[in-house]
Amino acid sequence: MNINPLDIINKYYTIGTPLHNTLLTHSTSVANKAIYHAKKHPELNIDLQFVYEAAMLHDIGVIYCVAPNIFCEGTAPYIRHGVIGAQMLREENLPKHAFVCERHTGTGITLEDIIQKKLPLPQQNFIPISMEEKLVCFADKFYSKARLQDEDNIDTVLKKIKRHGGNVEIFKQWIEIFG
Repeated sequence: MNINPLDIINKYYTIGTPLHNTLLTHSTSVANKAIYHAKKHPELNIDLQFVYEAAMLHDIGVIYCVAPNIFCEGTAPYIRHGVIGAQMLREENLPKHAFVCERHTGTGITLEDIIQKKLPLPQQNFIPISMEEKLVCFADKFYSKARLQDEDNIDTVLKKIKRHGGNVEIFKQWIEIFG
C-alpha cells in the first residue's frame, strides 16, 4: 500500500509555517539521498517507495518536542521525537514506517545506552534492522534541521556521531554498504 507522506505531514503540521517548511526541507533532502544510494545498489533490493515514504515521515514527531532553534515548541525532550513519531505513525496504521521513526536517531540507541545515560526513552533497543531502516538512518546523518541548505561530508558526520556518543563503527559499515 503506497501512501502520500505529505497527507500525513499536513494533518499534523500547519502548511507554510517555519516548522512545516523545516520538516519538509530536511525530510526531502534525506529522502533524495536515500533514494540516490538505493539506486546505486540494486543488488540490495531496497523498496524505493517505502524508503521515500519513511524518509519523509522519519521526523514527524518533532512537533511535540522542545527545540526552539528549529521552531519546535512542544514539551517533550527532543530525543523522544522518534518514539513520539512512531506512536503517531502506528495510529495512522503504518507500523513499518513507525520502526524507521523510532530507530533512526544517531546510529540507533541501545538499551544499554538508555540505562547508562538515563535517557527518557522506553527501556528497549532502538536499532535499525531492515536495510531500508539503515538507509534512512544513514541518509539522515548528512543533514541538520538547523542548517537546511548544507549537506555534511562523511568526516563531519563521523565527528558528530562520535561527539553525540553514537557508534562510529556502525556508520562506517553503512558507508561500505551504501557509499
